[in-house]
Amino acid sequence: MAASLHPAAPHHLPPFITAPGETDVLMVAMAIFLVLVVLMVGILFFRLHTLPERIAHKGHKLQFQIVAVLGLLALFTHVHLFWVAGLLLALIDFPDFGGWLSRIAGSVEKIAGIKPGEGAAEVPDETIAGIRPDKVTAKVPDETVAGTRQDAGAAAVPHETIAGIRRGENPAAVPTRPALAPASTRS
Repeated sequence: MAASLHPAAPHHLPPFITAPGETDVLMVAMAIFLVLVVLMVGILFFRLHTLPERIAHKGHKLQFQIVAVLGLLALFTHVHLFWVAGLLLALIDFPDFGGWLSRIAGSVEKIAGIKPGEGAAEVPDETIAGIRPDKVTAKVPDETVAGTRQDAGAAAVPHETIAGIRRGENPAAVPTRPALAPASTRS
């Protein structure tokens, strides 16, 4: 059974008008096109949104993690100021103080005759002022630290010698204070 056209309809119909019961090719093509355009705009949005992170990552910036956090905050809160702040941080070069300090530490290690980078690995078994734990001698005197005799009933606190220096010995001359000159009197 052939479908008859309405008498007011034109004799030649455009190709995008489909006959009843047939697949609308234009609608399917536009649906596919719409899905692709939405995906492309989403990809463009996310690429643009991660621009500060990519700039900071390519430049090996110290503030990369701060820029990444600002980007996530801008994405989830829709506050564009976070994105602008992240972009500005990604574009700014902060001085690398750690590089200078490591170069100074490497030079000091070289002066000390230690291989660079192994300064803390080879710490000798010495304590403060070059005292070795195996060379410290301990002596328990008759007196306690407070100066009372043990037989007087006070608790005995042994006094250890430091670096082999016993109590009462003078290992080095103690510097004396210089005498003060008399102040001039004003009349």
